Amino acid sequence: MKQSTSKEQILKKVRAALLQKRDNPYQNMEETPLYPSFREPLEFEFAKQFSAVAGKFVFCEDEMDMVENLLVLAEKASLRKMYAWEPSLQRLLDQYGFPYYSTDTDFEKADAGITLCEALIARNGSILVSNAGPAGRRLSIYPHMHIVVAYTSQIVGDIKEGLELLKQKYSSQFPSMVSLITGPSRTADIEKTLVLGAHGPRELYVLLLDDSIQN
Repeated sequence: MKQSTSKEQILKKVRAALLQKRDNPYQNMEETPLYPSFREPLEFEFAKQFSAVAGKFVFCEDEMDMVENLLVLAEKASLRKMYAWEPSLQRLLDQYGFPYYSTDTDFEKADAGITLCEALIARNGSILVSNAGPAGRRLSIYPHMHIVVAYTSQIVGDIKEGLELLKQKYSSQFPSMVSLITGPSRTADIEKTLVLGAHGPRELYVLLLDDSIQN
């Protein structure tokens, strides 16, 4: 009689186990918190985690302060071609006379892309974006610098909460592309040396406005 191999014996045990009906040992898994509660306000936690992945965080008291920070950044980094394609963001910049490109003219020479975002994830300092708005994908990927204008009301604790915000906002018209940006583009493929900006922006800014008073 031919003896079964070790592989066959293992497969036999697996099949037998699959035929046995057992109760789910992790019935309350979704209800059990995976991470400890935050000890600090979410905006502080986001700023800490975002800075830890080489992001540059600027807290702005109001819209005017935000535009002033943009002007300082543009002068400091010699930014000449800054692009903004989202109407609500354009209206904000127009209100304070901040210059920007509203079309993709000379886009291959872009210095910076200014965009909004869907949410900020405090747990890992990530920015949740989608292709649902006029900024699409190019404005957050192609220019060497990506500047995100966000609001404190957009900060959530974890990715799951961020996706819930998307579901509430878009309902059945869910975006075809949703992405998390965690720090500037980076790679260490070549000789294990970390290089920023290899596959996207080498600098990433978040200008955070406090809209808690309005909300």
